[in-house]
Amino acid sequence: MGCLLDKVDLKKELKNLYNPSSKEVTVVDVPAMNFLLVNGEGAPASPKYIEAIEALFSVSYTLKFIVKKAKGIDYAVMPLECLWWVDDITKFSADKKDEWMWTAMIMQPKYVTADDINLAVEQVKKKKNLFTLLKVRFESFKEGSAAQIMYVGPFSAEGPTIAKINAQIQNSGHALSGKHHEIYLNNPAKTAPEKLKTIIRQPMK
Repeated sequence: MGCLLDKVDLKKELKNLYNPSSKEVTVVDVPAMNFLLVNGEGAPASPKYIEAIEALFSVSYTLKFIVKKAKGIDYAVMPLECLWWVDDITKFSADKKDEWMWTAMIMQPKYVTADDINLAVEQVKKKKNLFTLLKVRFESFKEGSAAQIMYVGPFSAEGPTIAKINAQIQNSGHALSGKHHEIYLNNPAKTAPEKLKTIIRQPMK
C-alpha cells in the first residue's frame, strides 16, 4: 500500500486573495508569501517574458513533484502573477508596452524550501536550455493593503476596470502605492479572450 498524501487546496485556503468578487472592488491585506520570481522588461508578448513564464512553471511543477515524493504533500501549482510598472507611473501606458518593466512570479507553499528550489532548478536545467533559469529567485513578498477585483475579458479591455480600482482607492482617501499587479487564472493559449479571468490588484497606502 502507498502512503497517504496530504492534499492541499491553496486557492481555497486563500480564497479572499485568489477568488475575489467580479462585481465590486474589495480591500484585502496581503500577507508575506514566498514566490519564485523573474525580473525583466518589455511587452507581455516579448520573448524574454515568454521564456520567464516557461522557466517559472517548469520549476514550479518540478517542485510540486519533489514535495509530493519527499514530504507526502500534494498541491496544485499556483497561477502566474505579474507586477507591471514604469519609472514614472504617470506615464504607464498600454501604447508603450515596450517600456514596461515586470516581475513575473508564482507563489510557493510554506513547506517549499530554498534547498527544494535549488534541486528543482538543477532538474529543469537537465531537460531544458532556458537562460532565464539563471534569473529565477526565491523570495518573500508582502503587499499589504490593496484593492482588487476579478476581471473577466480580454487583456486589451482592462483599462476601465483598472480606472475603477484606482478611483475607488483615491475616493476612499488613500493613495496608490507599489506596482500594478495581475493574477492570471487561465491559460490564454487555451481560453477564449472573453472568458479570461484576471485578478487586478492595486496596493494602496
